[in-house]
Amino acid sequence: MSHPGTLLLIMAAAVLAPLLAHAAGRWIRVPLVIFEIALGIVIGPDVLGWARPDSVVDTLSHLGLAMLIFLAGYEIEFAAVRGDTLRRSMGAWLVSLALGLTIGLILTGGAVTAALVLGTALTSTALGTVLPILRDSGDLRGRFGTVVLAFGAVGEFGPIIAMALLLSGRQPLESAALLVAFAAVTALAVLWALRPRPPWFSRVIAETLHSSGQFAVRFVMLLLVSMLALSAAFGLDTLLGAFAAGVLTRLVLSGAAPASATAILGTIEAVAFGFLVPLFFVVTGIEFDLAALVSGGRALALLPLFLALFLLVRGVPVALLAPRDLRRTERRALALYTATCLPLVVAITTIGLDEKVISSGDAAALVGAAMVSVLVFPLLALRLRAREGAASTRARRGEGTETW
Repeated sequence: MSHPGTLLLIMAAAVLAPLLAHAAGRWIRVPLVIFEIALGIVIGPDVLGWARPDSVVDTLSHLGLAMLIFLAGYEIEFAAVRGDTLRRSMGAWLVSLALGLTIGLILTGGAVTAALVLGTALTSTALGTVLPILRDSGDLRGRFGTVVLAFGAVGEFGPIIAMALLLSGRQPLESAALLVAFAAVTALAVLWALRPRPPWFSRVIAETLHSSGQFAVRFVMLLLVSMLALSAAFGLDTLLGAFAAGVLTRLVLSGAAPASATAILGTIEAVAFGFLVPLFFVVTGIEFDLAALVSGGRALALLPLFLALFLLVRGVPVALLAPRDLRRTERRALALYTATCLPLVVAITTIGLDEKVISSGDAAALVGAAMVSVLVFPLLALRLRAREGAASTRARRGEGTETW
């Protein structure tokens, strides 16, 4: 049964979150997602008890997660991340997966399925969460931003593939066959997207761009829903379809005029970040099992351990295998950004809870550690980048003084 009051509270929290982030920015830069999740916890059943998700809210929340992954796929510029950077990012993730599965087996006492849930969660990167931070700091378009995109994309895409192969409940060979079939259909879609657009396509986009027609936005939404339906038809996680839809959308819009492509993306981001994505994060807070975490014992003890493991399992291999042209501080910042996680941790722990292979306390500890990673790791990375920028400025001024 749908309860409009819950959706009203969620949207009120979504409006309040940026105001709190703006006010806090005078003292410390806190990612917006932290306020969204925190407000969700406050209005959720473990604090005030005002909001409880229903079928409508859950559907919108899942769509918000899909939009987050869709935009992460859209941001990937394969021309910039291919070659050595892509190979290094894939190698780092494979090392993370092996390390995560090993640690998972140790922590779960050899319980394979639980180890798969834990190990896969430790390898994820919240690229969709990191992207706004990179964009706001001005790092997204430089060399450092390109490397973060490459390593973050693999950290987003790799766990989705692992979920499809290892956590689907099917035999690995069956899952692999379905993945190959999905990849083949997606490859055909990529070939279609690479073909030149007919003149009428660009003309209709331009004529409806600022009208009620909004052909381009409707076309993108059709593409997203089609890829979600395709992944569901193959029995795969819909996040795989969302990521593929983002990649396809970039290819499709590459043939449009730059101004039109920018306007289309702006409209899509307005829908995503203005409604669906904050709704997902607020609902994440509402569904967070705060009682299991603060009751003490195992769950509370595991939270700092999981936080350290995110940095060890994901961040350390990234720092070691980062491109050689990055400076030491850039490697450290890259490790912190890639160890930042949340959306996929929520998705993976949800699977673990549904399959009854992990406890609600362990899931709360994982999600809680992921929340702390979103709060702490990007702030440390921003501080490293700011310190490096200040040092470069002082060096340039010193060089200028010596020349003068």
